[in-house]
Amino acid sequence: MKIKNKYSFILFLSLIALNSIGQPDTIMKLSYANFLQLVKQNHPLAKQADLITKSADAGTLLARGGFDPKFFYEFNNKFFDSKNYYQIGNGGFKIPTWFGLEFKAGYEKNQGTYLNPENTIPNQGLLYSQISLPLLQGLIIDERRAALNQAKLFQELSVYDKINAINELLYKAGKAYWDWQLSFANLKINEDAVTLSQERFDAIRKSSILGDRPSIDTVEAVIQMKDRFITFQQSLMDYKTKSLLLSNYLWLENNIPIELTNKTIPELAIAYYEEENKLYSRIAKMDSLINIHPNIKMYDFKLKQLTIEKKFKQDKLKPSLNVNYNPLFNSENLNVGYQNNYKWGMTVGFPIFLRKERGELQLTKIKIENTTYENMNKRNELMNKIKATVNEFNIYKNQIDVYSKNVFNYELLWKSERRLFDSGESSLFMINSREVSYINAQIKLNEIINKNKKAALDIEYSLGLLNSIY
Repeated sequence: MKIKNKYSFILFLSLIALNSIGQPDTIMKLSYANFLQLVKQNHPLAKQADLITKSADAGTLLARGGFDPKFFYEFNNKFFDSKNYYQIGNGGFKIPTWFGLEFKAGYEKNQGTYLNPENTIPNQGLLYSQISLPLLQGLIIDERRAALNQAKLFQELSVYDKINAINELLYKAGKAYWDWQLSFANLKINEDAVTLSQERFDAIRKSSILGDRPSIDTVEAVIQMKDRFITFQQSLMDYKTKSLLLSNYLWLENNIPIELTNKTIPELAIAYYEEENKLYSRIAKMDSLINIHPNIKMYDFKLKQLTIEKKFKQDKLKPSLNVNYNPLFNSENLNVGYQNNYKWGMTVGFPIFLRKERGELQLTKIKIENTTYENMNKRNELMNKIKATVNEFNIYKNQIDVYSKNVFNYELLWKSERRLFDSGESSLFMINSREVSYINAQIKLNEIINKNKKAALDIEYSLGLLNSIY
């Protein structure tokens, strides 16, 4: 009897601890929508996703730097055996343009005993300008223009890359929430089961003392009570574990993690998806939504980037022909025309076999073909995944309709058997059997509802809409 009393005391303390979770003045419900919004706003991975776009912005800035004007100055002086052999100074600026033209202007000042005749200029120095233009290779596109165009595309691509990262985060967080919600729902069922078995044990023990029931019934009642208490402890442990796993996704704005307490509980999972009509509306737009899916858009931008690369590689097959024209000015009299004061030149180059250029072009074409196949395969996979998850959602929805009636019927049988038991017309075995069936039916219904919720989450994730919905 002491063992029984000790057990009853432990059970009593456990129930008090559990009941404290549901006190109206301390309870706080964390809804599914609010939870995902918190994750999106404060989770480190969500903030890390912002770095994707910032990195792309920095890359575009880097590529634009290829068109920045540049100041330059060069100075060389040779002094040997007390003689100034030469002193050469040249400074100015360069301005590259989008169309391949490059402008250059500068001032040159040279002097010395042994100055190279080529560098001989008027004593007051020489002002000059230069216009450089590629006439074949580099006229339509060059490395700088290709890099900037690709950087701009990557900037657009990064938006979808960020959306994809947040979708992935919200999907995992949503799964964790419904696992947490299911563990809480089953915990409440097992709590009620323990309470019922405790009440029945107390009633049977009193009846046994009065001689209305055989004492062996108290043995069966206490066995059942202990079994249910063990099940309750396991469900409590599962709930605490799921709470800790959910806490991984909860953060404050100042990057401080939050740990859930017993005062925070999930919302009650209703039988049907709350925004079912909106969900079916999104499913009806499946074909159009696939076209703007982050994963598909990423492939689209990759193909555009490869197209730019292909255009650049094709341009490399052309001969290089660059022409430079340099008007020269007398620094003392700038009004003197430069028709007879100029310097010009050209450079020509062309690889004989073009093996490097042709190889690079072939590799780029293979990349384009490979990315096209990946895009087609990804689109097909997404379509089939959406159809599969929609099918799962509808099946679980139908199962909820059917099994809800089963739970109702199990409850009727249990209540009927309970009345018979209370009037002495049924056995403890029968009432236990009915009660266990009713408890198991409630747990099974919770699991079906949970699968229905996760299927809805799968649909939103497969459509790439989690970021826009929450």
